[in-house]
Amino acid sequence: MALMVAVGFDLRGKGKPGVGRSHALSAGRPLVPAAGYSSGAPWAARSSEPGLQAMTTPVFLIGSGRSGSTLVHEVLARHPDFAFVSNVEDRARVLPPAASRYNNFLWYHIPPSLTRKERLRFAPSEAYRVLAQQVSPMLADSVRDLVASDAMPWVAQRFRSFFLERARVQNKEFILHKFTGWPRTGFIHAVFPDARFIHIVRDGRAVVASSVKLSWWTGYSGPEHLHIGPLCSDYEAEWERSGRSFPLLAGLSWKTMMDAHAAAKRLIPPAQWLDIRYEDFVSDPGAYSDAMLDFVGLEAVERFRAGLARTTVVGERRDAWRRELDATSIGLLDSSLEEHLKLWGYA
Repeated sequence: MALMVAVGFDLRGKGKPGVGRSHALSAGRPLVPAAGYSSGAPWAARSSEPGLQAMTTPVFLIGSGRSGSTLVHEVLARHPDFAFVSNVEDRARVLPPAASRYNNFLWYHIPPSLTRKERLRFAPSEAYRVLAQQVSPMLADSVRDLVASDAMPWVAQRFRSFFLERARVQNKEFILHKFTGWPRTGFIHAVFPDARFIHIVRDGRAVVASSVKLSWWTGYSGPEHLHIGPLCSDYEAEWERSGRSFPLLAGLSWKTMMDAHAAAKRLIPPAQWLDIRYEDFVSDPGAYSDAMLDFVGLEAVERFRAGLARTTVVGERRDAWRRELDATSIGLLDSSLEEHLKLWGYA
């Protein structure tokens, strides 16, 4: 079982960013904004104060859709030092950031039966609705990846304030958020130069099997409806040669996202990027949670371990795609994704 990690970090603790520095919460000091912090004006347009940003570590989970990142997000959010945005804030977009004050407390204490997907629940959220409203629609639905040049002053200020204000009102030094699809790391790094990125990777064939079963997968209407922009010419030709196979289209979408993440990773300092395979995480959630927390400079405290013990982590479906896809589709995917799969140890 090999941990896929960025250069500069491993389970032995070499190159751990942030370890050893003083955490305000650990020392019992509340996080408060330095003098001059502005809390007036509409929520989306609040100014950010440099002292508050220096006190806050943003951690972003990224990955292609259906990569298993939701499970990782919900597990890590049980750590008492993480602030996060909830699905309640995303749906009730008029709520001020102060409404998030007890997110972490609620997430830890609500019974797991009331936090399961596909039902009315409370949970950490990607928050695309509220981000689109309070920051910019580009965060939620962009035809290409977001890069540093997209961090124009007006949107950078909104994005910064969106997360820093929630970290402040939740009284946390760390704020955790998840984005799927495009990595957006070029944009995020331009706004938060010290942000940490945890990239969740999953076998592309499993991603395909999960995607094509969804009622909201839009690939059946063609690649132009997949929110990834047009396929590159090589991928477009490959899809046409297949007779426009829908499973292959989902696989090409995964390859497009993996290409984007590979390109994005080259622009981020190695010590700020960690790759984790979903299959490794579900095989040993304790060890891989420790690795991710260590990477951002946190420890797996007793309350976090208790929360992890209450979380259902199912590992036996890791090869379910072999039963859910037909032989022809598997053959197409094995051939098309071969190099990408080898890169991540899925050969």
